[in-house]
Amino acid sequence: MTPELAYFVKINIAFILLYGFYRLFFYKDTYFTLRRITLLTFYVLAFSYPLFNIQEWVKVQQQPIAEVIYYYSSVSPEIVVEQTNANVISWGQIINNIALLIYVTVAGCLLIRFIIQLASILRIKRLSKRSVINGIPVYLLPKPAAPFSFFRSIFVYPDSHSEKELEEILMHECTHVAQWHSIDVIFSELISICCWVNPFVWLLKREVRHNLEYLADNTVIHSGYDSKTYQFHLLGLMHQQSTATLYNNFNVLDLKNRIMMMNKKRSSRMGRAKYLIFLPFAALLLQFCNIDRTKQESTSETTTEAGSVKVSGTVVDTNGNAIAGANVIVDGTDTGTITDLNGNFELQTDNNATLSVSFINYDKENRSVSSVQATPTIILKPAGQSKSRDQVFTVVEEMPKFPGGEAKLLEFINKGIKYPVTAQEKGIQGRVIASFIVNKDGSVSDVEVVRGVDPLLDTEAVRVISTFPNWEPGKQRGQAVDVKYTVPITFRLSSGGNETASPNASNQIKGDVYTVVEEMPRFPGGEEALLKFINQGIKYPTDAQEGGKQGRVIVSFTVKKDGSVADVEVMRGVYPSLDKEAMRVIGTMPIWEPGKEKGQAVNVRYTVPITFRLQ
Repeated sequence: MTPELAYFVKINIAFILLYGFYRLFFYKDTYFTLRRITLLTFYVLAFSYPLFNIQEWVKVQQQPIAEVIYYYSSVSPEIVVEQTNANVISWGQIINNIALLIYVTVAGCLLIRFIIQLASILRIKRLSKRSVINGIPVYLLPKPAAPFSFFRSIFVYPDSHSEKELEEILMHECTHVAQWHSIDVIFSELISICCWVNPFVWLLKREVRHNLEYLADNTVIHSGYDSKTYQFHLLGLMHQQSTATLYNNFNVLDLKNRIMMMNKKRSSRMGRAKYLIFLPFAALLLQFCNIDRTKQESTSETTTEAGSVKVSGTVVDTNGNAIAGANVIVDGTDTGTITDLNGNFELQTDNNATLSVSFINYDKENRSVSSVQATPTIILKPAGQSKSRDQVFTVVEEMPKFPGGEAKLLEFINKGIKYPVTAQEKGIQGRVIASFIVNKDGSVSDVEVVRGVDPLLDTEAVRVISTFPNWEPGKQRGQAVDVKYTVPITFRLSSGGNETASPNASNQIKGDVYTVVEEMPRFPGGEEALLKFINQGIKYPTDAQEGGKQGRVIVSFTVKKDGSVADVEVMRGVYPSLDKEAMRVIGTMPIWEPGKEKGQAVNVRYTVPITFRLQ
């Protein structure tokens, strides 16, 4: 579910709950002014409560107990893999598009009706003559119609009413004008247009209109006019036709409800205290949203009990072949399972556990449950392939170089990679970010998926990278060293069926935004200054510390032609508050030295991994 759809669903859930709350506690009392305030507050609360993160308010400040580690990974130009088979129909997307089209169409029609009603009122005002009755400015309707008011204007056809009726009508409509009731009407109408799919929004709008009439009727009665006579006058106006609906009409509502409310015994003053119940109800709504936010972690498991999850994954070798019969054991326990013929496994364990995956003639791989949830493909390397190192660099004086340069790297991947047919049939696409180490001897090892999309695409990306020839190794102070390198590969379903990406075009991810240029952007003072800036500016969120949340957040952003930083986004997240903090710090960066291509400043996409680690 997209954030926009989730926000829309939360709003409509709130309206359902708020309407039920109103009917339960406030529907029958006579505190019309309090009811008006409460109803307007309902609208504001429904639209605002999903935006609040109360954890930021209630968290307890404490001494930092964590360190934030930053390093910059070499990032190659993005590789785009286009679909080469026939176009695959995504029925889910079609249904979503149809639903969106229906929603927008109906909302558009309602908005047009709203505009027409506004225009009709302006037209009536233009055709009516201005006059003064009993010292009150009014507009005289050109033909018989029910009296009404709209903002500061009162419309009436005097010849249809007796002098006594006219006094009551003017008193009633002056109340609407003085208390700006038209604002409530317009506001509720616009909300109903936005949330037309929710019947409770229309019911709430009806309650707003009813309450405004109760307020005006109450003013007439308390001004000394006889209640019974006033009610008979209302009954006498039932036959009059309304000219529109978007205003406060003297007889716009069900007269039965209005007469019942006028004859109802006034609520006791002690009854006002029940409006305080709304405060804890609003707090519960905020807490509901907060609980929902804390659960927004990328998972592939089904939670069955507190602290326990069902985790699943796939075990493959470095060539992408499934490993059947591999042991998957929960570290420190005798709980575990083995993979099936397709290399798949599934087991129930604690969400903080570590899985130990092993198979004969392969090195054992340890993965946390959260890591498997984020990237369910586990790659086992042949025994002896993995080796320990004293240090793996991410930035060196001379970076590793693919034989022939970046263009040849792009060409190699585009030629070697194959879009899995099953993934095409399922409509699976997205960007796989894989990292690997270019060793001192130029060989490539330790291939892993930093950010996965689906086991099918992840495995294919790992397979191609594992077939790389030897690189020219990176050097630091003249000595060959191990260097970590990152390659983004985008699998994209094309509409034509036989489209392939040009290797040179892959240097641009969209429009005029490049991923690799002749002169890369430079932070003021260089990499060391960038490291210092992030370490000094970042704050480890308290809720993440208390929850034991840690990991690497990969953030990308665009260094624009003028050196400013824009379009900050999380490529791979860890936890909502950690992701948010990483984006916040990146967003505060000063002006960079822009990247250049052929001597001209250009927009360049840049990637920064930030590791949050608890001590």
